[in-house]
Amino acid sequence: MQYEAHVYESPKLEAVLADIVAFFAQTPLLALREPEGFPGSGAYGLYYRGGFTIYRGHPRTRPIYVGKAVPSGWRQGRQPRDTDPQLCLRLAEHLRSIEQAENLDVDDFRCRFVIMPGPATDLIASVENALIRRYQPLWNSVIDGFGIHHPGGGRYGQAPSEWDTLHPGRPWVKRLTGTPPDHDSLVAEVRQHIRTLQQSP
Repeated sequence: MQYEAHVYESPKLEAVLADIVAFFAQTPLLALREPEGFPGSGAYGLYYRGGFTIYRGHPRTRPIYVGKAVPSGWRQGRQPRDTDPQLCLRLAEHLRSIEQAENLDVDDFRCRFVIMPGPATDLIASVENALIRRYQPLWNSVIDGFGIHHPGGGRYGQAPSEWDTLHPGRPWVKRLTGTPPDHDSLVAEVRQHIRTLQQSP
């Protein structure tokens, strides 16, 4: 087999992703409560400005979480509808999770996002990955579980996520019966990651 004949590489694709990441960084930074009722899908970042002790020193210029919101039917290859408010709905879902956390205040969070209509929807997942590589967000790179959904009936045998261990309060987590991660180990990982971020450009 000629392996090289199957490898696709293009500097054009890298340039497009770099352009979108640069555009993202220049979009307005909004209070997490602010965005509502707008159409579209795309990628987004959440920024933390609060005083939670474990996060002391986290760079305010870096998102603490990066995510994506894809149009309905995207995974089945259906024609996307730019009128679907998927990005707005996803931000509202995160707002509820933060409001339910016992040791976080939603007023300490900001967000920015890039809406990607039409053919650009095909790049949403790639942009999310590019943003994660660029910023190494804490809740993506070290603390897992912020973006998960209610597991549903019959699946309560799993353990609470790392995020829910640090930020208890989501009501459905109390029904999980698995052994949670070690809190002190998570704190040590968080502090080490923040030190790394402080030294990164």
